[in-house]
Amino acid sequence: MKIYAAKDYKDMSRKAANLISAQVIMKPDAVLGLATGSTPVGAYEQLREWYEKGDLDFSRIRSVNLDEYKGLSGEHDQSYRYFMNHNLFDHVNIKKENTNVPSGLAEDAEAECARYDGVIRELGGIDLQLLGIGGNGHIGFNEPCDVFEKGTHVVTLTEETRRSNARFFSSIDEVPTHALTMGIGGIMGAKKVLLLASGEAKAKALYDSCFGPVTPGVPASILQLHNDAVIIADEAALAEIREKTGWEGDVYDN
Repeated sequence: MKIYAAKDYKDMSRKAANLISAQVIMKPDAVLGLATGSTPVGAYEQLREWYEKGDLDFSRIRSVNLDEYKGLSGEHDQSYRYFMNHNLFDHVNIKKENTNVPSGLAEDAEAECARYDGVIRELGGIDLQLLGIGGNGHIGFNEPCDVFEKGTHVVTLTEETRRSNARFFSSIDEVPTHALTMGIGGIMGAKKVLLLASGEAKAKALYDSCFGPVTPGVPASILQLHNDAVIIADEAALAEIREKTGWEGDVYDN
């Protein structure tokens, strides 16, 4: 794992957008694994700005998103399909038919999970997978549990995760209790993984993920075993790593 320090959220977002744009430029038909939530919004804003300047072309890019709430349609303003349209897809020249998000309304959720894994296989796998990290170490909606779930699956969201996401809804009662999420196998199958972390609430999870044991109790810890995992974190999220390791630089090879 290679850790890059960023001064703040804006710096983290720009550094992340640099890596993503490099992937788009180097491989114009790349498969991007995309994430939602507040963490990647700044990176998407930067990508949009560079596209508007004519620096990027998304016309041949394919994408697969990590997850979707079970029970929400793509038109719901808190669905992850809506999020991606609003924050990126509607503002660049990516073809909507080349973008993939699990269906939260699938009558047979298990069949939808199997279909989604098939989509990833048909695309030839993911070239770059973007991730955030939860305060409990979750990636995608892979929550702490007893085993690493390999394939896309339905997950029961923890109360901690629902409380964290309640800020996007009118109340916690409106936050769905289940989601469809890409499994650890899908994430680890990506050629490159880029994890972003911002804020002091992520400091412990980030330290445990990078320096603790590899355990499904901290799902992001599996990234220690990836061949090309990059972490970009702001100073608040790096606080525990700096305190416990004595690292003072800008780049850390773990």
